[in-house]
Amino acid sequence: MNELWQIIAELGLELHPDRVAAIASKIESLGSVEQFALVKPVFGPNADKSMIGRLDAAWREANQVRPGELAAALRGASATAALHERHGSVEMVWTGPSTGMVPVRHTEQVLCEVIESARNRLFVVSFVAYEVSSIIKALQDAAGRQVQVDILMESSTDRGGKVTVDSFKTMKTAVPSANLYVWHVGNGEKGVSDPTGSVHAKCAVSDGKLAFITSANLSTAAMERNMELGVLVRGGHLPDELHRHLEALVATETVERI
Repeated sequence: MNELWQIIAELGLELHPDRVAAIASKIESLGSVEQFALVKPVFGPNADKSMIGRLDAAWREANQVRPGELAAALRGASATAALHERHGSVEMVWTGPSTGMVPVRHTEQVLCEVIESARNRLFVVSFVAYEVSSIIKALQDAAGRQVQVDILMESSTDRGGKVTVDSFKTMKTAVPSANLYVWHVGNGEKGVSDPTGSVHAKCAVSDGKLAFITSANLSTAAMERNMELGVLVRGGHLPDELHRHLEALVATETVERI
């Protein structure tokens, strides 16, 4: 029985509420678990076949659970998952030496996860970007999905910035459709004649739903060798606030497209 409830909880987390509602309605119309095959098409063509198989097997094992009860459990799991998403969750991301006290998850893996999750818009901020083939590939794939890719970075010294590497040239060549932005400190600010600020923030946010805030630059050293710390935020208000804030910097021309 516990296996059945476990799978239902997983489905609530994995599937869109509308999909769960359709599956629950179909299950509710069944006479018994023996008719479960009629439900499988409702999961959709991209559904996890192994999870469907697990649900089928677990329900047959716990065949005293009636279709209406299973449908109600699915709806409850979906509602709980939606509530949990609205509240948001925070995961610590640590790259570097392990102590066994906290899980070690590579910065590169998490950043790729954020980029790959984007379906409509993605905003990435970094001090510098170079030698990050996996990140470039993820950004190219996002652009291929017609995702709006916005990238804010520090300028090279040739452009009046603080880094010797021309990250903009790298990104423009690799992801031509990306919108690249620069922050000219002091532009329009009264009394600022010797600006010293730079783009030192590092983050990535997709669709206002998933945000990664990190100490890591877009570099091989940060992805593979450095000691880096960050947080991955799912749901809640923070990813949306961060995404809207970055887009407001563009709208108010605080950062300029190049």
